[in-house]
Amino acid sequence: MAPVPSSSSTQQPINVKLLLIGNSSVGKSSLLLRFSDEQWLPEDESSATIGVDFRVHKMDVNGKKVKLSIWDTAGQERFRTITSSYYRGAQGIILVYDVANRESFEALPRWYSELETYVSSSVVKILVGNKVDKEYSRQVPTTEGQAFATRMNSLFIEASAKTALGVKEIFRELVEGIMDTPELWDSNAKAGQTTAHGNGGVPGGVQLVGGEQHGHSQDGGCAC
Repeated sequence: MAPVPSSSSTQQPINVKLLLIGNSSVGKSSLLLRFSDEQWLPEDESSATIGVDFRVHKMDVNGKKVKLSIWDTAGQERFRTITSSYYRGAQGIILVYDVANRESFEALPRWYSELETYVSSSVVKILVGNKVDKEYSRQVPTTEGQAFATRMNSLFIEASAKTALGVKEIFRELVEGIMDTPELWDSNAKAGQTTAHGNGGVPGGVQLVGGEQHGHSQDGGCAC
């Protein structure tokens, strides 16, 4: 008699949609590249993301199989009307600023204002102070970043896409927060829907259930 597959091997993955937002050049694409491909591109070899880039990544969290669809949005103002539609169906938001760029930190209230407009209050958010490898030119103290994140009801972590410090923890802590918020994923897991909860997906969206489809922007790049 053939062995019966274990429940863990036959478990359908929970589809989770994450969105990276923040000013241009704070390192959103660098964080995604480091997490998904374990690579880093120097600033002189990278280019700003055009529109939106997309990656799929699998991980196990608290005994559950999770398939992440991670959307990396352009930070330039001229792309805002394009990328706003990508908020639909997001369960987790990664807000990134550059610890060595005060302006990127001071822009955060505008990004949080967008979240109030486009996503529900139950969506899990994590604030990421990137580029801690530039400690010598730091303009935003850790305590200030933590205090702002607490005020905005967000998780907080500092990281470096260059050295990989804290990068895996960003995604793990965010997904753990989503797993602790069943209303964000439970109906999706039961019905086998897309990450958009049956709302028709997003422009250029990918059906994640039943296939390994990867959609990378041809013009995308790493905004280090």
